Amino acid sequence: MEVVVTNKISVKEKIQAYVAFTKLRLSALVIVSALSGYLFVGGNSGIEIFYLLVGGLLVTAASNGSNQIWEREYDKLMRRTQSRPLPTGKMSLLEAYMVVISSLIIGSWMLYQLNFYSAVLGLFAFVLYVFVYTPMKRVSPWAVFVGAFPGAMPPLLGAVAETNSFGLIPGILFFVQFVWQFPHFWAIAWVSFDDYKAGGFSLLPSKTGKSKNSAFQICAYSLLLIPFTLLPWVMGLTGTATLIIGSLASFMFFWYSYKLFLSCDDKDAKKVMFASFFFLPLVQFLYVFDKVAP
Repeated sequence: MEVVVTNKISVKEKIQAYVAFTKLRLSALVIVSALSGYLFVGGNSGIEIFYLLVGGLLVTAASNGSNQIWEREYDKLMRRTQSRPLPTGKMSLLEAYMVVISSLIIGSWMLYQLNFYSAVLGLFAFVLYVFVYTPMKRVSPWAVFVGAFPGAMPPLLGAVAETNSFGLIPGILFFVQFVWQFPHFWAIAWVSFDDYKAGGFSLLPSKTGKSKNSAFQICAYSLLLIPFTLLPWVMGLTGTATLIIGSLASFMFFWYSYKLFLSCDDKDAKKVMFASFFFLPLVQFLYVFDKVAP
């Protein structure tokens, strides 16, 4: 096993290195999505929320850390990743493995306290993200399709944590986030295209890169997101607020994507990217507050 000798750093820098290695802010966004799924199906237990949030956070942190272990040599080639803990020597490879393994074990145990299916979903998402999606990123743009499955798992996990079963409602929550993954990630891949290219990654849906073809596919998935967003309302699970606000939010998201299709400009790609960050939590908690009592 390769061991990288780390530089002497302060406690503050070490904490910052752990936060960067686990992508703690991104992990926090993931568990917010899981919480929305849990609340939507009627979950209200404080201890269950604790296990779901902390367990989900740790498993997600293990996934993010594993990704950085896989890509530590490529991270040196990209500006956006050159300052990560492994390329800079702020964390040794042995230390990185210890963080990943301990986070995965403790996180999976906490999800198991909810039910067996929750632990299985967490582990499945980890394996798919780390051992399929991550190495596939350098091989084919289809990696985005594969990565959309673990990426859409949080609301499903949250719902199953409460219901202890798979069904229509968890499935709807899963597919809303699944469809959202494509314009969201492709917008990021567009904005960071040159940086990804320097690291050997090609993640836009078209081989032509930042082109009309890629922009069209971003636009098409954003359009598809409109009916998916309204599925809970169509199924009678939510009320009029979902119809109105959900329609407006999804149409605005599509509008930004359409503008990108017209211009193929980086500025419009950034607008799609930032719109995606706001869209998902807005819609997911709209469902929670607008749900119709059974």
